[in-house]
Amino acid sequence: MQKIIYRIDTVIPDLLEKNDAECYVLNAGLAESYCRQIITKAMAMDKLILFYGENAVDACLRYGADGVIADLGAENLKEQMENLRHKLGKGKYIGLFTRNRKHESMLVSEVEPDFVIFKVWKDGFENVKNLTDWYQEFFLIQSAAWLMDDDIEQELLKTDFIISGLS
Repeated sequence: MQKIIYRIDTVIPDLLEKNDAECYVLNAGLAESYCRQIITKAMAMDKLILFYGENAVDACLRYGADGVIADLGAENLKEQMENLRHKLGKGKYIGLFTRNRKHESMLVSEVEPDFVIFKVWKDGFENVKNLTDWYQEFFLIQSAAWLMDDDIEQELLKTDFIISGLS
């Protein structure tokens, strides 16, 4: 069964009281007071906090979060990943986006992130489903589906995690 990760793009009052996610992914552009509030509560509940977006690495380090989700592309990927791991230091989780192509999925996996992320839209769902099926057969690195639309049949995806928005 897939584990749920909630993506937080806006301030949601009483967030942690409303659900039982394994992990939260916060937009690095959220207000500092909100980020600190969520991180404090999440740590008390033994939940992971990751940041994504512009300045995700800085936010992760500033707030003492557990890691980041990054979009490094495919150019100089090994060097970019080494730099990212160096900036974050030991013990931080890194999820990397892939462009929903087999070749890039292989390249991203070769730099050994903690998990690889596939963006999923309703339009093109079947193509992404086929890609995640293929990925699960050949790779040991965990995968996640970043849901871009509502009402996606996430249970049909063979990923370890589902990352969905929460409002």
